[in-house]
Amino acid sequence: MYVVLTALSLLPLLVLGQVFRIHLTEGGDLRDQGRRQTNSFVGIPAMRGAIHDRAGRTLAVNTARYDLALDPTVSGFDEQQHTFFERLSKLTGASSAYYRQRVRERTSPQYVQLVRGMPQRQKEEVERWDVPGVILDPAFARRYNHGPTASHVLGYVSPEGAGLAGLELQYDEYLRGVDGRRPVQRNRLGRIRALVSGKVVEPVHGGSLILTIDLLRQTILEEELARGVAEAQAAAGTAVALDPRTGAVLAMANVPTFDPNRAGAYSAETRRNRVITDRLEPGSTFKLVAAVSAIEQGLIGMEDSVETGDGWAVIHGRTLTDTRAHGTISFREVISFSSNVGTGKVISRADRGTFYRHARSLGFGQPTWIDLPGEVQGLLKRPDQWSGTTLTAMGLGYEVDVTPLQLAVAYAALANGGLLVQPHIVAERRDVTGRTTWIARQDSVRRAFMSSTAKTILPAFLGAVEEGTATRAQIEGLKVAGKTGTARKADAGGYREGAYRASFAGFFPADDPQVVLAVVVDEPKTSHYGGLVAAPVFQRAAARWLATFPELARQAFPVEELPYAAATGSPGSVRPVLLQEQGEPNASAGSGDTVPDFQGWTMREATYWLSRRNIPFRVEGRGIVAAQYPGAGSPPGQTVVLRSR
Repeated sequence: MYVVLTALSLLPLLVLGQVFRIHLTEGGDLRDQGRRQTNSFVGIPAMRGAIHDRAGRTLAVNTARYDLALDPTVSGFDEQQHTFFERLSKLTGASSAYYRQRVRERTSPQYVQLVRGMPQRQKEEVERWDVPGVILDPAFARRYNHGPTASHVLGYVSPEGAGLAGLELQYDEYLRGVDGRRPVQRNRLGRIRALVSGKVVEPVHGGSLILTIDLLRQTILEEELARGVAEAQAAAGTAVALDPRTGAVLAMANVPTFDPNRAGAYSAETRRNRVITDRLEPGSTFKLVAAVSAIEQGLIGMEDSVETGDGWAVIHGRTLTDTRAHGTISFREVISFSSNVGTGKVISRADRGTFYRHARSLGFGQPTWIDLPGEVQGLLKRPDQWSGTTLTAMGLGYEVDVTPLQLAVAYAALANGGLLVQPHIVAERRDVTGRTTWIARQDSVRRAFMSSTAKTILPAFLGAVEEGTATRAQIEGLKVAGKTGTARKADAGGYREGAYRASFAGFFPADDPQVVLAVVVDEPKTSHYGGLVAAPVFQRAAARWLATFPELARQAFPVEELPYAAATGSPGSVRPVLLQEQGEPNASAGSGDTVPDFQGWTMREATYWLSRRNIPFRVEGRGIVAAQYPGAGSPPGQTVVLRSR
């Protein structure tokens, strides 16, 4: 017993000795480790860069948002919790019982998040309540100012702000910036307080993008594509417009579309950018390759005769048919009237390797390398994979898969004289100060075919619009060149009965091309012909676009040689003569320093007048102008709103 008691009395001395030893030998290291454990950092989020159209209009921007959290253990909260939950319920629309349940089932004793993404107005309201334990953490939310407009181009972000699709994903690293941090100190209860002596690392905010797309043109193309899909009772539609000289994307549209502000409410099918992800057999639009290859191989001249007979023929074991009998026609007319028999007879004599090379040179079977994620490269089989009927089938646009964008790029080569351009959708990148850090390089990828070939075959594509299968693509006052396409839709190793894709690819004006536009309508019900379904979409969109191209509008609508011209006629039939650049409207329409009375003008004429004077405007509807704001006689310093009946 004495031995045990002696040992127990020595134990405190041993513990005390160990404390002194640790204090003297390891004290410094342990104190540093303790400070490191109590010191921490709180992130300072970087602001995601904005996305603007080519005119500087903001398409996507960050807005201030706040996450509301709560520490229910703070003294004074219990007395106010009933009132707090009731107020919060009225403010957000969620029930007070929901918030009480969130607090009861919290995993952390002193922290529970109640609301995410609270706007500034609601945040200020909560602050006025002055409830103990309420925590308002600043964050940023992505806002797409024009909803579904250009949604497949812009893409969308996750709740945490990371890019998930479109440009938001492609340029995520550039847009998101680098988060900063602020040092804080945690006490034994885990509560945080600012560490005044610590070094704050400021965030590096993300850069912004300037696109090649114009919001007005984008809106017009989406409207006309949606109209075309509805009129054809089709399943879907897609369209893309390029500048054939530079490859700049002028507009890109898909139907159905979605709102990127709530992208999760839509299916993956709806969010898919069909312009770059859908592979399709192009049908007769692929006869561009046949025309190029036939001329460059010297198989035939454009005015040489081709016997198409009664509209059917068997070539290499494959039966080809035309929509009607053409008899003996020139090769130019073979393309204009889209004769399968004539094309098959000519292209069946082509060298297989040379035909493949021409198709490859025009960009088929490979990505266009547009600056958007998810692009597929299509399908172009090598000659050693061909069957006996492949050459003829390819000449007609079968046994080959292309994307709508590849189709537009190929027709851009015809429009610019044989050069393959790389499409791009971002024109500039700018840092947070607005300084330009990068500009898109405008250059061709390669020469796809000789410029002389482009001049030789162009009349065939002009003829397709003037008298052939694409007469519904005509634009009054301008020359249009292009080609229609109709192809059966493949499904599980065969072709689905009654399912087609109708397409049209063309450009205007044909003598100085500035716009290439490809339109594809998927599974139309009213008609499966590209000339009846896709060509009208091209025509209506292009006609409305003229107001954004003043020079083209002048070609389409020549002005009178008068200093001004008055509108005459009854309401609804008024067609005022477009004014010369230096001319002024008559007295009844307003002076040169004021906005005229546009009522009775067509939307095209009114927007043309405004664009010529660099006056901003917004169009609501189409047809005849029935109302405007501001009224006639107002100074031209603000945006003019035009409304139709």
